[in-house]
Amino acid sequence: MLTDSHRQQAARTLRSAEHSVTPVAPLTETFLGIDAEDAYEIQLLNIRRRLDAGAEVRGHKVGLSSPVMQQMMGVDEPDYGHLLDDMELRPETPVSAARYCYPRIEVEVGFVLGADLPGENCTEADVLAATERVVPALELIDSRILDWRIRIADTIADNASAAGYVIGEGRDPHELDLKAIDARLTSGGELLAEGRSDAVLGDPVVSVAWLARTVARFGVPLKKGHVVLPGSCTRAVDVAAGATFTAEFTGLGPVSLSFI
Repeated sequence: MLTDSHRQQAARTLRSAEHSVTPVAPLTETFLGIDAEDAYEIQLLNIRRRLDAGAEVRGHKVGLSSPVMQQMMGVDEPDYGHLLDDMELRPETPVSAARYCYPRIEVEVGFVLGADLPGENCTEADVLAATERVVPALELIDSRILDWRIRIADTIADNASAAGYVIGEGRDPHELDLKAIDARLTSGGELLAEGRSDAVLGDPVVSVAWLARTVARFGVPLKKGHVVLPGSCTRAVDVAAGATFTAEFTGLGPVSLSFI
């Protein structure tokens, strides 16, 4: 457990790394004894600072939602981060890869909420009832930690490695089998990754319900209009300037993002 002073210092370290696009040594090496509670508080320090500067919360993302990634990190549950309005990306607007330290793309079935979700008692049925539509999504992840040399506290503090996202139109969730959506990521006609929506905790709805219950412990609500990215269907793929990535989903259609 860290002192408040060390949490503030860690938050400043991550802010500086993001603003200067200069990654830093893992917090788990610099701030000995840091745990998940410290890491979430560090994340919130930086999120509150951005909100005070005028940013708005647009939703949340879940990370470490696959058993393989959890095993790699030595944890038995996912983590989460915030999605802010300045992280919204557009298919028609190329993104500068130089803005990020180690950008990667992930393929996700996103959820757009049509009603607020309950907190600590949220169920999968609540998620389905509150979801206005599910959408094809690409998440841009980045690590402000040197060489992606992260442990669980590093990525939590670093806003779960969130950097940006783009979503498509989507459909009513009741029109689809949300556990059987196939996803393919291509660039320049080359297949880069493929997977299925049940790679996310067996059902991405489970991930969204977990998120609602978890963020409630920190006084964070999931509100009408929020976007929730429940976790990637595929492995993450490195981004390069000049590339255009397209994710195609059965029943949902495509979504693309270009980099310069």
